[in-house]
Amino acid sequence: MAAEMQRFGASEEDDDEMGMDVKEEDDDDDEDEEKNMVTPNMVGVDVGVLSTGGSNRYVHNQQYQDPQTPQVGGARRCRPQEEKERTKLRERQRRAITAKILAGLRRHGNYNLRVRADINDVIAALAREAGWVVLPDGTTFPSRAQQSTRPTGGAQNTAVTSSSSQMPAQPTSPTSLRGISPGYKSTVDYSSSHLKGVFVPTSSPYDVSSSTRSQASAMIGDGGELPNDPLLGGSIDSVDTTQERDFSGTSYVPVYAMLPLGVINMKCELVDPDGLVKQLKILKSMHVDGIMVDCWWGIVEAHAPQEYNWNGYRRLFQMVKELKMKLQVVMSFHECGGNVGDDVCIPLPHWVAEIGRNNPDIFFTDRAGRRDPECLSWGADKERVLRGRTAIEVYFDYMRSFRVEFDEFFEDGVISMIVVGLGPCGELRYPCNPVKHGWRYPGIGEFQCYDQYMLKSLRKAAEIRGHSFWARGPENAGSYNSLPHETGFFCDGGDYDGYYGRFFLSWYSQVLVEHGDKVLSLAKLAFEGTQIAAKLSGMHWWYKTASHAAELTAGFYNSSNRDGYAAIMAMLKRHGATLCLTCSEKSMMNQNTDLSESLADPEGLLWQVLNAAWDASISVASENSFACNGRERFSYLLEKAKPISDPDRRHFSSFTYLRLSPLLMERPNLIEFERFVKKMHGEAVLEYQT
Repeated sequence: MAAEMQRFGASEEDDDEMGMDVKEEDDDDDEDEEKNMVTPNMVGVDVGVLSTGGSNRYVHNQQYQDPQTPQVGGARRCRPQEEKERTKLRERQRRAITAKILAGLRRHGNYNLRVRADINDVIAALAREAGWVVLPDGTTFPSRAQQSTRPTGGAQNTAVTSSSSQMPAQPTSPTSLRGISPGYKSTVDYSSSHLKGVFVPTSSPYDVSSSTRSQASAMIGDGGELPNDPLLGGSIDSVDTTQERDFSGTSYVPVYAMLPLGVINMKCELVDPDGLVKQLKILKSMHVDGIMVDCWWGIVEAHAPQEYNWNGYRRLFQMVKELKMKLQVVMSFHECGGNVGDDVCIPLPHWVAEIGRNNPDIFFTDRAGRRDPECLSWGADKERVLRGRTAIEVYFDYMRSFRVEFDEFFEDGVISMIVVGLGPCGELRYPCNPVKHGWRYPGIGEFQCYDQYMLKSLRKAAEIRGHSFWARGPENAGSYNSLPHETGFFCDGGDYDGYYGRFFLSWYSQVLVEHGDKVLSLAKLAFEGTQIAAKLSGMHWWYKTASHAAELTAGFYNSSNRDGYAAIMAMLKRHGATLCLTCSEKSMMNQNTDLSESLADPEGLLWQVLNAAWDASISVASENSFACNGRERFSYLLEKAKPISDPDRRHFSSFTYLRLSPLLMERPNLIEFERFVKKMHGEAVLEYQT
């Protein structure tokens, strides 16, 4: 028995604590059993041992013969030694079952239970999942959203059969307020990952907000249909979602609009300035705070090193200044074209491409030797391969030129933030899933570490570690469109968690952090006094597996036994940088995207990264990752920008709408967008008749 309990992660000391809750109950049961003992010679009595560690009741039947014992009045008889031994055995069995249930919840259900968790922790976790609020002192009550849907007079709401209506409201012991992510159902057997202390909103998935209808679908089960679970019960379709949360009086979150990718052409000229100024005046009339625009390296420094052409950007910035709007500018050191949403082609500077033809190792390279010219390899950060300059020096010279050229806009406060491009799509990640190389969702992608400069860094790390034969990439990591269970590296119990795997992934992710650290340190120097920011991507597919394969190939060492974002947050904290995140969930994605098949969890990933940033006191800006015009999608973004369940009332520092387009300028969409802006600003909203 001890060996079995040890296998499920519970020591005898833990068992003693878990047994405290059932000890008093056992004594009461024994007393009742003695008082209600039937006549002698009772053979084959079934004693049901109920699990106290979870929602499922496990029954263990034990057969025994009871000795003949006369009943004398109401007096309590002395229990024989045999009966005491049976009671002790029953307690041990209960504790063993509890240990198994707790281990199962930790491993398969994403319940962030402490090692010495007891029945109170389990009840509190289930209550929070159902949308109830459980305070540290054990006080339990429904969230405001649930209370608003209950009929008056204190009658129980029967229109919606949710877990909250079946959850006991008894006090529970103090537990961590860190949240939980529910389990999932899949035809493939994967180990689920923990959310590493992620705070998940305590508002009910049945909240009356129209946005939470789609949110609940993503947070419960596998991201698809609402599971037919006795604790969840009923269908979400029965919930009234006509009411919306009132954001009046909430914190002011500035709203920016991202300009089209081709607003500046390859000659660095402003395209259709008259049409653009009309659109900007409309945005200004709706009290949009400003615009965001990419400053493309491939346009400004296109023809020769350190020859910069800022003409088109100067005209654009002057237009924005005259309208008394703000600017967020992206230092885009990557190419545009070939990715989802790219409608123009802006390559890297011509002189860089010429160097790349002679020395292709300046670009990221996969195992098959295919180069990705979307951005420079981080191996070139310290190599003088760009006409006598390192990649880091090229980035710094570009940023310094921008700062000098637009000094008046910095001094007047027109430029409010600089987003520093750190990789493909401007994001801090490896280009692990290039469409040009055949990647398709939900492929795991490939490691990008096979150019000579990255391999040189890997060899050095292996020698320092004392295992020079580890200076290689994984040989069994599959290809771009492989699935985790098809590879020997990413499958459950795969090499990713072996000695070599841990070494390689630590090095691979450390190179990512060091690149961000070097570039941001120079950006902070160039833009002293102005807020800088870094953009992080959300690799949410295969998030519910143990390896988190899509995150690993992107450079985020976030497998189930690690927190892959803590080091990144610490780096951003050192430079006082803002984190830019994208908001994406099932209702905003392509309808053909099947989250359940890829075991994706965009909600879980968003909450993990968001809370990692907030716990490090880092401000968070955000943008939508998919086209967004309807009220339901705007409501979802509002809920993410100002989470009602956050006890510290934290919120996004700004939000960027992606992007300004003719579709947005249509009257119905403008009405909804203006409504969205007012709510972001914390203003009261008057409903319009369309």
